[in-house]
Amino acid sequence: MTSHNPKVSNNESLFDESRKVIPGGVNSPVRAFRSVGGTPLFFQRGQGAYVWDADGKKYTDYVGSWGPMIVGHCHPEVVKAVQDAAAQGLGFGAPTASELELANLLCKLLPSLEMVRLVSSGTEATMSAIRLARGFTGRSRIVKFEGCYHGHSDGLLVKAGSGALTFGQPSSSGVPAEIAALTTVLDYNDAAGLEKAFAVMGNEIAAVIVEVVAGNMNLVTPKREFLEAMRTLCTKHGAVLILDEVMTGFRVGLQGAQGHYGIKPDLVTLGKVMGGGLPAAAFGGRRDIMQCLAPLGAVYQAGTLSGNPVAVAAGLATLKLVQQPGFYERLSQLAKQLTEGLTAAAKKHNIPFCAQSVGGMFGLYFSKALPTSYAEVMSCDKEAFNRFFHAMLDAGVYLAPSAFEAGFVSAAHSDADIAATVAAADKIFSNW
Repeated sequence: MTSHNPKVSNNESLFDESRKVIPGGVNSPVRAFRSVGGTPLFFQRGQGAYVWDADGKKYTDYVGSWGPMIVGHCHPEVVKAVQDAAAQGLGFGAPTASELELANLLCKLLPSLEMVRLVSSGTEATMSAIRLARGFTGRSRIVKFEGCYHGHSDGLLVKAGSGALTFGQPSSSGVPAEIAALTTVLDYNDAAGLEKAFAVMGNEIAAVIVEVVAGNMNLVTPKREFLEAMRTLCTKHGAVLILDEVMTGFRVGLQGAQGHYGIKPDLVTLGKVMGGGLPAAAFGGRRDIMQCLAPLGAVYQAGTLSGNPVAVAAGLATLKLVQQPGFYERLSQLAKQLTEGLTAAAKKHNIPFCAQSVGGMFGLYFSKALPTSYAEVMSCDKEAFNRFFHAMLDAGVYLAPSAFEAGFVSAAHSDADIAATVAAADKIFSNW
């Protein structure tokens, strides 16, 4: 009698092959499923609120390419805009009328933007904004907050030191300690800690950079006094307040987190939604600061792909769709239905769990209370999340493969999609 080996999944085969030529088999670390275990999914296509993996299995998608797919996958108007632009040329490395149209639209939608520079990624936007803030102020020190992620440039891959106001330590090999030492890392939502930092080193601080709604340590919302302290202290000490809205821009509302919470930045970084799924990002803000950029000023920044016409077309089409009346009200309602439904299902089965949403973003926590800081996020039950993630995956629901990432709904999700997701969770919790 011969044994029969079950067919190896296409996902597993592709992952095995990828690891031979791509470090870890992936082109961005979280995709490797190291946090949750198991084999990462290789996706073949997406349509609306759904994606299909290499084995042909369909999933309801709550990652949405980590936020950009706010109108769903392959929206016909976005696809047509991309096709039309591509037919005219894939890139020129020269000015186009469409990049001017996008710049004008960004400045119209976000009142804090007096001038804007288009780039290709969120990392590039935040890296450039930091350099610009340093050039404008003539200072070197940056303040960031534990758990906030601003891309992988050297000065921002920094974790907290051993105590309050100690020099930051590199959180990645390859980041020189000398560069990390120019970054001070404080606790998110700690207004008193920020006040102390400015009292000690206010004349050294070029900029404070923050995710207004933190989305890279799961989802953590800001306290009002924290936001007010940032704005007041930066103004008082002549530091530049940079709001990293790569994730929240046009995702939590038409005016981003700055409009949602009523805080005015000096500089803003944007990405994800503004590119409609293609590589496009931007940074902008006060005219007097932006005019320090080359070719007007001495702060150098450049990019061959900046303002790429195909990416700009996707962004313009997406931003046109999100301006439709009631778009964000509906998006917020869907996210709220999801988080309230999951919370009720967990409560029914006495499972320590909570959830919350802001606009089209949401966070899920295996904890009795909503976290307000990095330390509280880290105290959530990560192993419980991992079990839940894989059980939901088996049920055809694709959540972010990490307990430390926010989730996203899209306008393509239906009430039925949300109800089916909640029902799947309820069944999982019943067997917990």
